[in-house]
Amino acid sequence: MVPIIIIPGWRDSPPGHWQSLWTHELPGAVRVTQDDWVSPTRQAWVASITQTILAQAQPVVIAAHSLGCIATAHLPPEAAARIASALLVAPADPERRSVLNDFAPVPYQPLPFKSIIVASNTDPYCPVRTAGAYARAWGSEFVRLQNAGHINLEAGFGPWPLGLALLQSLIGEAQHTALAVA
Repeated sequence: MVPIIIIPGWRDSPPGHWQSLWTHELPGAVRVTQDDWVSPTRQAWVASITQTILAQAQPVVIAAHSLGCIATAHLPPEAAARIASALLVAPADPERRSVLNDFAPVPYQPLPFKSIIVASNTDPYCPVRTAGAYARAWGSEFVRLQNAGHINLEAGFGPWPLGLALLQSLIGEAQHTALAVA
């Protein structure tokens, strides 16, 4: 079983949010916790994510939302090397909110793992063109949703079948790769 690391964004994901549902529904899911969800610092967030990844016995699949996507892009090489793949949903633009400025500038180099970015043309926290630029820079597959807001509970995304299907495809690939290596 491939460990799944759930990485919420700024202010955490409330009950009913797809990340909260997946934490309870998916075997092997581990949710990253942060000491400060409201006034985040890049150093603290990256350290928490790194610690969670390195605590797993095998490579992981990431399911990140919003600022969690940006924190994932900032991971040090030893943590990034342990990621089989990542679903990066509604990445934030840290330059749009002063409280998130510590996460800027966003890294613009290829990620060392397979990734899928899902973004919306109506996301108030990140223009879709910025999310598309992340996808090009990171080497990510890009899935653009229409009128999906921030792809969170407020936008109507509690259970999210499409997201779960995308995550399951990444998990399946990671399991296949692990079996091929073994």
